[in-house]
Amino acid sequence: MKIDWWLTGLCSARAFSQIVSMTYAAALPVLQKEWSMSAAQAGAVSSGFHIGYGVSLLFVSTLADRLGARRLYLAAMFTGALFTAAFALYARSYLSALVLYTLVALFMGGSYTTGLMVLADRYPVHRRGMATGFYIASSSVGYVLSLFLSGISLPLGGYRLSFLVTCLATILGAVFSWVTLIHTADPITPRQKEQSFRKEVLSNKPAVYLISAYTCHCWELMGMWAWTPAFLTACLVQRGEGGLDAAGLGAYIVATFHVAGIVASLSMGSLSDRLGRRIVIMVLAGVSALCSMVFGWSSAWPFWFVMALGYLYGFTAIGDSPVLSAALTEVVTPSYLGSAFGVRSMLGFGAGAVSPVVFGAILDWTNTGPQGYAVWGWAFVSLGIPGFGALWAAHRLSWPRAR
Repeated sequence: MKIDWWLTGLCSARAFSQIVSMTYAAALPVLQKEWSMSAAQAGAVSSGFHIGYGVSLLFVSTLADRLGARRLYLAAMFTGALFTAAFALYARSYLSALVLYTLVALFMGGSYTTGLMVLADRYPVHRRGMATGFYIASSSVGYVLSLFLSGISLPLGGYRLSFLVTCLATILGAVFSWVTLIHTADPITPRQKEQSFRKEVLSNKPAVYLISAYTCHCWELMGMWAWTPAFLTACLVQRGEGGLDAAGLGAYIVATFHVAGIVASLSMGSLSDRLGRRIVIMVLAGVSALCSMVFGWSSAWPFWFVMALGYLYGFTAIGDSPVLSAALTEVVTPSYLGSAFGVRSMLGFGAGAVSPVVFGAILDWTNTGPQGYAVWGWAFVSLGIPGFGALWAAHRLSWPRAR
């Protein structure tokens, strides 16, 4: 089979750029102690990252309709790399981490939807689910690498070494982006007089349902990503592990969950090319929501069951992401696609910003005894309720061009 080197290069760039995304979550059990953070404060740093990401995507995606997706993608990759290096070198407290991690996302975030737009311009509809799946799977590759490198570096040098090792990889991502896209065209579709944002996006029912499903998806997924390493560390401590070793092992285990996410993105995007976007979204959203309802109550169960449930959770929570993205490119006219992605990103990452804080607040509220965080079930339930919202929105979908 002939290798698509262009797609390989873009996906490699995405993978390296996303290594920073799990750096904080992997070190969270250590950072809470060293920086004396409550669960709500710990969640706020993750929320700052998601707010920055959402704001970046809103403005950059909207500008891409007029300035070109390729140009803005490269700008986001290079400026994001600079601020990621700053985070690695200077984040040494709750406040500094909150500010710098937010800035990382604010400058790096614009590379996500602009990358999807570049893909949509290059690949026809019958291959778009596959290409989008590979692109989003490369994000999960970055998360795996982040957690794997964190698992090695946390026991050796604490969070400082972990930050340094994982964050500087974004420079490689910027280089791969430049090499891949240097000769790629940057077409801009002109808008017609009869077109408007209201008509092409806000009054477009399939687009509205897809954006709603994505918003619910982000609440569940980003809350799960932010807190699952800490949850598994608590499970290990409960079984006799402790300190940095437990945090490192927890990072390794969550890395394997993201491997399931890689398989999901690769397979579900291609599957939706064959079976249709709607049915794939519905099945994945429903199973993921059920996992959210159960996962937090499993800490005292056999650890093999926790792991198996975690793999299913990791697979289904991310599996509908490439399907939702490919579907949106098929129901919105190209001249307003960036604007649609911008609205989707603002709502989705806004929900993803609130989710970790709500999770942490529920965790603080439901654990008032001296034993620490022993009750996780209600916090995970807060992720599952919006997950069922994604199922409802997908159920309402019907549109002529996408399946």
